[in-house]
Amino acid sequence: MRSLFHLAYHVRDLDDARAFYGGVLGCEEGRSTDTWVDFDFFGHQISLHLGEPFKTGNTGKVGDHLVPMPHLGVILRMPEWRALADRLEAQGIEFVLKPSIRFAGQPGEQATMFFLDPSGNPIEIKGFASTDGIFAT
Repeated sequence: MRSLFHLAYHVRDLDDARAFYGGVLGCEEGRSTDTWVDFDFFGHQISLHLGEPFKTGNTGKVGDHLVPMPHLGVILRMPEWRALADRLEAQGIEFVLKPSIRFAGQPGEQATMFFLDPSGNPIEIKGFASTDGIFAT
């Protein structure tokens, strides 16, 4: 069995979360109660619980950008990343950092995009041409 992560965090409204994670991102819903819902977040488990989301701020300096910290993220292969970026752009998602390429031509070249869920939780989706580049220096 490969290692998978599990992350639980707060959202303000489960119906909004279902519409966003299930409808917009295309994540499959798992178990739920009246106070939480699980999603298959690109092969990993997230549990969204009713409550006040964690405080975030654009304090992570990456290149010329300040990105939201803390944030949840996942790494996709480039074709899946591009398809998701296209789908989000077509749906009019407001990006914190629009889909772009960072570190072009360098070790660790990657595609990235940042956006917020309806509760303001920041999400980063990265894309790599090869998993060999994920930890390249």
